Amino acid sequence: MAGIGSGDPTASARLHAVFSERVFFIALRELRSREDAEDVRNETLMRVMVSIRAGRLTSPEALPAYVLNTAHNVIRELIRKNQRSESMDERDFPAPSIPAPDHGIQKAIQQVIAELKPRERDFLRLYYFEELPKEQISEKLGIHEDRVRLIKSRALKSFREIYQRLKIGV
Repeated sequence: MAGIGSGDPTASARLHAVFSERVFFIALRELRSREDAEDVRNETLMRVMVSIRAGRLTSPEALPAYVLNTAHNVIRELIRKNQRSESMDERDFPAPSIPAPDHGIQKAIQQVIAELKPRERDFLRLYYFEELPKEQISEKLGIHEDRVRLIKSRALKSFREIYQRLKIGV
């Protein structure tokens, strides 16, 4: 540990030689993937070396337990990351059955859209129909990203006001 703390490359190699296989096989048993086990091994040994160099681990007797606990933490992090990144299938979440608006509502919506300002109309199309992120919307509309929320608020307010006016007038 003193050698790793002082930056001795042979000490780092000894740490790798002593714990590398053990960490790899623990990770392989848990993850069932050689690539993931290799990633866990590398990440674990890197974290241990950083901790030793930073002085967070000073007792040589605690080193084996520290390495194994670090490996288990890295394995858990990888499992959580993989679970979050799994794509959700449409069959897992069927589309809700929303009844189509009747002809009168569709006509009113078309009239509202026609009465909106061009920028509001463009924003609503980009945001709700094309589902673009705010970065792309700001780029296409030529506005700063911070103004996207304001334009959304104003466009929806205008939409509601025009819709209410048309609804009352009908």
